Amino acid sequence: MESFKAVFKIIENNNCPLYGLEERLILSDKSVSFPKDKEGCLILVREMTQLLFELLDDEQSTPSTGEKSRVYTCSGCTGLIKFVRIDSSREDPVENSSLTSAEKDLLALMADYPLIKALPQNQLKRFVGCLREQTVEAGSYLIHKGEHNQNLYILRSGEVIVEDDMVRISTLREGDVCGEMSYFGNKVARSSVKATKMTIVLSISGEDFGRLIGEAASVQLFMAKLLAERLAKANTARIRGFDASMQGHIKDMPPAELFQIFHMNKKTGALALELSKGDAKVSFREGCIINASYGDKHNQEAIFAILAEREGIYRFNVGLSPQEMKAAEIGDFMMLLMEGVKRVDEVNEV
Repeated sequence: MESFKAVFKIIENNNCPLYGLEERLILSDKSVSFPKDKEGCLILVREMTQLLFELLDDEQSTPSTGEKSRVYTCSGCTGLIKFVRIDSSREDPVENSSLTSAEKDLLALMADYPLIKALPQNQLKRFVGCLREQTVEAGSYLIHKGEHNQNLYILRSGEVIVEDDMVRISTLREGDVCGEMSYFGNKVARSSVKATKMTIVLSISGEDFGRLIGEAASVQLFMAKLLAERLAKANTARIRGFDASMQGHIKDMPPAELFQIFHMNKKTGALALELSKGDAKVSFREGCIINASYGDKHNQEAIFAILAEREGIYRFNVGLSPQEMKAAEIGDFMMLLMEGVKRVDEVNEV
């Protein structure tokens, strides 16, 4: 008897923490295969096992078009996916065979880079095609604080330091990513990046990377973790002097960066802002946003409006009322931040 094999393509992703759109799942009579470098979901394994018995009953003949177009749905955990069976003999996914020799060589050199590992297999060719190589001489700046930065960079060789007003924040080497703070901060660099030796970087434009991150949940998760780690390092000096309250100007510390400081350090209190359209307030409980207001906008819409502001004054005061301490979160913090930044970018592009 010929071995059974069915290939499925993910056509819808609703906050699945593991898999992304267009990724493949392969079901055989002996195993379930998941996208490259992705963990196996036990919920999905259970359901694919049940599906195997169902499909084996019909394996006497070639599945009909109707069968292949049937949409399957996992029962979900924190998210869910929908997938359909495809004709693997006709399908032409982006495999290494479709890459040019130069693209294959580049991918081989980048195989262990964290961002590359997070990319779905079928996105590799498009991603590599967007990369542009750039050489940065020792002592030269790749990114200048306060200036617009349109790109995300991957270090191909060499070494750079990330600094803020002559204070070194971190050192980055081959495989590391930089420029992500600009991407999530209205394209304005909050720190400078300087090469300590001759360095080669691969750049991808914010526009191209934006399309990629919107289609691949694995890349979203990677960037969220990277952003959290970088913010923890970048804000260490500020946090040491973070006592009962802090205040300053939005032009020196944009709302997105303020929100991330309070979130990363699980602060509880109220952020009051004097902005162009009036007063605003955002309340945090252990780093989670529990309410927000700005003019006639409330909660999520207020957050999105505040993220667009570039002038004003802020003050943070520790502590909340007993009633506020019981309030529910208005949404997942990173999802709110990403959606807010996306909306700001869309407005700026108009």
